[in-house]
Amino acid sequence: MINANFSLSGLPFVAGLLLTLCIAGNPVELRAAPPADVHGSLDAYAQPGLALAWGVLRGVDDAAATVVVRVDVDPNVYRTLAVTGVDPFTKASQTLVAPTPIKRTLLVRLPRARFADLPRTEWRFYSAAATAVKASDVPVLLVYYQGVPDTTPEFKDEAALAASLDQRIARARREMKSK
Repeated sequence: MINANFSLSGLPFVAGLLLTLCIAGNPVELRAAPPADVHGSLDAYAQPGLALAWGVLRGVDDAAATVVVRVDVDPNVYRTLAVTGVDPFTKASQTLVAPTPIKRTLLVRLPRARFADLPRTEWRFYSAAATAVKASDVPVLLVYYQGVPDTTPEFKDEAALAASLDQRIARARREMKSK
């Protein structure tokens, strides 16, 4: 015999049971949060814990020119840097700088000619130590550039380049703080 007396008092229990079954039937996939992607556009960039400045050291000819990027970090925020060159159309990529510990300042030197084949340069910042970073790890921050910034100054000697990098990093930090 079927009992036709249905009570609403059990409805919250039934609703909760159905909700539990729906969730259990469709487990939530936990993933690492995607990195903050920032498009760098100028030859100097700063945000809390990080500053970048670009310069070109001229060679005897254009093929011998070197792009020099000074990277300054707060080591309590970013402990490792990796740099990757990417073809934006084919997505082919090449490691330019393997995961490298960064204490405070790191100078990265790349042949200017390299930007013709892989113009997108991804600066990947990690909070983990370099020895703990794997190729599959997601960086905490990814700053990318499409080629060498148009405003990047060129120099004939290292001393002038170093002085300019110092000045532009300081200016980028001042501008960041004033925002």
